[in-house]
Amino acid sequence: MTLHKGAPARPGHPVNPFYGEADPIGGMTESPPRHTLPDGPLAPHTAYQYVHDELMLDGNARLNLATFVTTWMEPQASALMAECRDKNMIDKDEYPRTAELERRCVAMLADLWHAPDPAAAVGCSTTGSSEACMLAGMAFKRRWSRAADRTGARPNLVMGANVQVCWEKFCTFWEVEARQVPMEGDRYHLDPQAAADLCDENTIGVVAILGSTFDGSYEPVAEVCAALDALQERTGLDIPVHIDGASGGMVAPFLDPDLTWDFRIPRVSSINTSGHKYGLVYPGVGWALWRDATMLPEELVFRVNYLGGDLPTFALNFSRPGAQVVAQYYTFLRLGREGYRAVQQVTRDVATSLASRIGALGDFTLLTHGDELPVFAFTTAPDTTVFDVFDVSRRLKERGWLVPAYTFPPHREDLSVLRVVCRNGFSHDLADLFLDDLEQLLPELRAQPCPLQRPARKATAFHH
Repeated sequence: MTLHKGAPARPGHPVNPFYGEADPIGGMTESPPRHTLPDGPLAPHTAYQYVHDELMLDGNARLNLATFVTTWMEPQASALMAECRDKNMIDKDEYPRTAELERRCVAMLADLWHAPDPAAAVGCSTTGSSEACMLAGMAFKRRWSRAADRTGARPNLVMGANVQVCWEKFCTFWEVEARQVPMEGDRYHLDPQAAADLCDENTIGVVAILGSTFDGSYEPVAEVCAALDALQERTGLDIPVHIDGASGGMVAPFLDPDLTWDFRIPRVSSINTSGHKYGLVYPGVGWALWRDATMLPEELVFRVNYLGGDLPTFALNFSRPGAQVVAQYYTFLRLGREGYRAVQQVTRDVATSLASRIGALGDFTLLTHGDELPVFAFTTAPDTTVFDVFDVSRRLKERGWLVPAYTFPPHREDLSVLRVVCRNGFSHDLADLFLDDLEQLLPELRAQPCPLQRPARKATAFHH
């Protein structure tokens, strides 16, 4: 989470007595302190109004084209979430039906991802893909340490430089060397042979991403696994693969059913996805699945009885609401395979249509086209010199659109791009409005003498 520093205390300000509640006891005659607890309570309607007013300055989530997370659900799903917001997901003995819905979701995902025996697959819900990736990495490391005497050896994890920041966190938190394959030329994600070349006897695993955060492209999972098969034939090294399917894990099964990336490949030991991304659930919920129980070391699973039962748990968090898990089951039940296919197809259609129209403007060059993840990245055209992607991002924000501008990782730090994430609820009509605003900004941008000064600190990664 973001770290926040304290702030100096500021005196309360008088409030217009004709605004809100003028009741002198718990009313809005004076604003409360911002950085210390008030001396006494406020009336609920007063506290609500203060918080409500401040939140008006947030961006509109539906117009946030930076985020991958779901920003629209049906009212029935919201009602179910409200009914379950007080249930602690970890307390499976007290809330057995919520636990059962979690188990069913795991079974559905195991079947969707072609586990050899879906009944034998093991998995759990998480707060998001970041936690799911941490759990997968922990299983990798523990299995590596059990396989042989590792005294004095430092484990390493192989991945592309385009990985989501949670993998860098895992390597830092759990003291694992991050071996990253850099980008080269027009290759913006993992190269199979380069990944195999970085592996050795201390490699705990390789991470392949089904849907890169940077540009929406799928990494070549089958080719990565084939390169590791060849490595095993030459050296005897058996390196497992984890699929970070934070987004693509809920897109490819419906739109790219012939793409081989999941448990159909024997080398794939685990997969994660974000239910709160293209799983179509409000944040935050993720899922982590292992091919079978042998892939998840038993010593990582804890059993506690001080909540009244003795059920196993594998998670970094202990207390979290069951609402998102219930909403995931509702969505699985509500949409089914055909419903998911229809939703994701429309989303991809919006992405490809919008990308092609932006490419036709002449001021931009497309890096991806939205035909894998419903996500595309673009940069300014080579002959566009008077403005850059940071100027475009800033000007779009003035009209309410949040479109991130950022530089690519090594060795393509020279490349700065804009990225558009199309989600359920971002319709063709909204895409038309976005394009209209972009086109209206272009004459002013073209009239600039040069790009305005770029921010001192540029974003290079994004959070789940």
